[in-house]
This record gives sequence, C-alpha cells and structure tokens, in this order.
Amino acid sequence: MTVSELATAAGVNQRYLREWLSHQAASNYLAYDPATQKFTLPPEQAMVFAIEDSPVYMMGAFDLMTWINESKDQIEAVFPTGGGVPWTDHTSCFFCAVARFFRPGYHNNLVANWLPALDGVVDKLQRGAKVADVGCGHGWSTVLMAKAFPKSQFIGYDFHPSSIEQASAHAREHGVIENTRFEVATAKAYPEKDFDLVAFFDCLHDMGDPAGAAAHVRQSLKPDGSWMIIEPMAGDKLEDNLNPVGRIYYAGSTMGCVPTSLSQEVGAALGAQAGEAKLREVITAGGFRNVRRATETPFNIDSRSAAVADPARRYIPSMYRLPATPSISTRIFAAGW
Repeated sequence: MTVSELATAAGVNQRYLREWLSHQAASNYLAYDPATQKFTLPPEQAMVFAIEDSPVYMMGAFDLMTWINESKDQIEAVFPTGGGVPWTDHTSCFFCAVARFFRPGYHNNLVANWLPALDGVVDKLQRGAKVADVGCGHGWSTVLMAKAFPKSQFIGYDFHPSSIEQASAHAREHGVIENTRFEVATAKAYPEKDFDLVAFFDCLHDMGDPAGAAAHVRQSLKPDGSWMIIEPMAGDKLEDNLNPVGRIYYAGSTMGCVPTSLSQEVGAALGAQAGEAKLREVITAGGFRNVRRATETPFNIDSRSAAVADPARRYIPSMYRLPATPSISTRIFAAGW
C-alpha cells in the first residue's frame, strides 16, 4: 500500500505515517518498492508481527519488554538488599503481555505435541479426566485444553486475583465454562485432590518454594496421575545459555521471575534459565522419584512427573541431552512417584 492508501484505511495522518513506515522499511521489517512507492509486509515478517496464531508471533515479547520496564524503579531499589518485588506490584498491562507472550507456544504445541508426549494422558483426557492448571495466569493453556477435551474437567489456579478474572472471561468468550473454572489459590495450597493431570506452564521457576509446590502436587495426584512441567529451554551452565533464548529469558528473569520468587517464602529464585539439573533437584525434593524430559520445542522443555499404577510404582525414565546452543526452545518434563 502507498502512504496515502494506508493512511486512509487506518484513519491516521499521512505525515506521521510516512515517517513511521520509513523507519520500518529501514529496519527491514517492511519492503519498499520505489517504482510504485508501496510498502509491503513480507510473509516471514507477518509471521512475527501480524499473525497471532503463528508459532513465531513475537508481539507479546515486545509488549512484555515495554511493560516490564515500568517496574525498573522497584527492581533497582531491591538490587542492593536482595529483597523481592511481588508479582502483584507490576502494572496491569504487564500481565496481559505475559499472557500474549506465551499464548502462541501453547496454541501451536500444547494439544498437538506436548500432551501426546505424555504416556496415556491423551486417552484419559478423551475419556474424561480431572485436570489442574496451576499458575494459569490469564488461562490460555486451560482454555485450549478444555476446548480440545470437552469430556474432561479443568480447574485453573493462580494466586493473582485479576488474572483469574481475565481467565474466567476467556473461558466465557471461548465457550468452555461447562468444563472449566478458575480459582484464586497458590501452588502449595490449592484445595482439590485426585487429579489425573496437574500442569505447570512456565511458572515453577517463579515460585518462592518450588520444592514445596512439588510436594503439594504429589499429594494432589491420583496414584496413576501425571505432573507436566513446562519450562523455558536452558542448559545447566551459563555458557550453555549464551544464545538468543538466554538473552530473552535472562532479561525477563532479572525484571520479573527472580524478584517475584524473592518476594515469597523460601525465595528459591531459580530464574527463567534454571537448568535441567536444578529442576530435577526441585521436583525430586517434592517426593517424585523419576523425571524425564518428554519433549521439547523451540521455546520450552516438557517434563512429567508420573505416578504409574504398577506394583513397584516405577516409571522408566528416558533422558535427552540438552543442546549446547539451542534455538529458542522449551522443555516439557515428566516426573513420577
């Protein structure tokens, strides 16, 4: 589109728009054709900037970096003392940005890849299972599972009341209120038990007492239940994380994850780049004997703690080596009794 065409369509001033478009073209975000004087958003850039369901949609990351800087004075104040900044002390737009940042990964991987990596879990969900989504935030992960498995019941827990309000609104908007509800509760004190599946999406490292949370999960599961833990990709050594993934997550962790954990009891402060060894230590401290990496994606690792109903209560663990320099990745873990 030309400047004039886009200004008319968007209802903005042409002079301001021309300067803005010129900046985007100079940044190689837009293509410019001098013959037609038209600006174009290339398909590969549209995947990052415009298509919200794209697996590489990054507008949430840009939003998050903007709003997290609103808390810089609070973070600066506790740097000398080692004190914390509670999650609730961030601006309201921060929580929306966090949800927007993680949603594309959940949308593209949760039902299609992560849940199928957990032995027998999809069959249970299709028949009708009881699921807890702990640290659910605005509830996108809960809603996606509830839509995919209408015979199962889902409870989303979060300690942030306004996030629970937003999660409930998303459930209404997407028509899953019949099999979904949201409650304010911490990871160490959510009330219900006998879950077939408990899921932690990108939140275990934020908790003040992740080992205490692990212990609570264990006692809330059925004997053959499973715990799925989604965590950002990270190696055990700093040198493993000196890559684009580490760049993003160390920044967010400095401003959000570590201060949040330090504001709570214990204050473990794992950080968003906690390596697999540290995560295993936390999970097993909660009473789970076996942990395996079930799968991974460009942003996360999926682990599962599985209490398997065999006579020896054993789970055969399988180990996967963490890439030394992963692309933007996620780990999904499975842990067992």
